[in-house]
Amino acid sequence: MKSRALTRGGTIAAAFVGAAALLGFHLIGALVLFAFFLPSVALSRLPHPHPERLRDIDKQGARDAWQVVANGGVASVAAIVAFLVPQTHASAAAAFVGAFAAASADTWGTEIGTRFGKNARSILTFRGEADGLSGGITAVGTLAEIAGAFVVAASAAFFSFVPLVAGTLGGIAGAFADSYIGASVQERRYCASCARACESDPHACGAPTQLVRGARGFRNDAVNFSATLVGALTGLALFAIAPRYFP
Repeated sequence: MKSRALTRGGTIAAAFVGAAALLGFHLIGALVLFAFFLPSVALSRLPHPHPERLRDIDKQGARDAWQVVANGGVASVAAIVAFLVPQTHASAAAAFVGAFAAASADTWGTEIGTRFGKNARSILTFRGEADGLSGGITAVGTLAEIAGAFVVAASAAFFSFVPLVAGTLGGIAGAFADSYIGASVQERRYCASCARACESDPHACGAPTQLVRGARGFRNDAVNFSATLVGALTGLALFAIAPRYFP
């Protein structure tokens, strides 16, 4: 039996995100949402050549409601604003696309980077980092982030919904923020039983873990939400400040 992409709670949350996208931006909003969601699901189902890299990350498997909100909540707010205040439609669309481009960039970077990336380094110190942990970057993962942002932005630009460059740069900025916040603010824990750094409590082995860095309670969902907010604000700023430079 194949694993589901969403838990029951995740499915309900996704329905609300989809409804908001349709309400605010109609069919184009749904297409932008699918440009994020469908490739993300496809990438998550690729065979993983290094499953040991997944032992230490915060969440695995089907996306729950919190993960859906973390990735789609900001975009949903933008869509609702567009519906309630029609004169903000163009600006809200830029925020909507920037948020989903950031979510896409982060997902592509994680799914491809943990599978094929080598020699991960901290985005803060550039020292070697354990594979798969937040804040670590690889060349392959970074290229995947750019591609993920571009796919969502291109789906919007194709319909003249939001300028391509604004959406893409919004996504890239959000992915950069995700790595930076993951390396500085997100909880980093330690499993004494396995002698490994990790992000969860308990660890995958079942043993309790100790907080060694970051803000207590600030976990991956909070990082993802922050990243999509940065993506939305960047897309909005580029669209508002210099729209003529981003056709």
